[in-house]
Amino acid sequence: QVQLVESGGGLVQSGGSLRLSCAASGRTYTMGWFRQAPGKEREFVAAINWSGGTIRYAMSVKGRFTISRDNAKNAAYLQMNSLKPEDTAVYFCAADNSLAGVPAISPNDYNYWGQGTQVTVSS
Repeated sequence: QVQLVESGGGLVQSGGSLRLSCAASGRTYTMGWFRQAPGKEREFVAAINWSGGTIRYAMSVKGRFTISRDNAKNAAYLQMNSLKPEDTAVYFCAADNSLAGVPAISPNDYNYWGQGTQVTVSS
């Protein structure tokens, strides 16, 4: 069983930046970031495959967010730039044991989840 712990959330003004980190207790393969705003379903943000060679982004964050990973540290990161009020949500790190070349974007395809970290963007 792999445990995931997110950090780096907080309050930032519109146009600002935050960097989220996800520390895993063991080796993980595909890693992803999802977010959930109040009253809304959990939505895909970004995902990266085990080698880091294939990355997928939601259209709403493409060009502003960057996902990366450090396999030596069993960690993943989400650099968020040009933040907007609509980015406000609880951000979740997710991982699974898939060695698929293309990382999944459905939350149903992930086995492990962190507890979430709040990101609030003020206008």
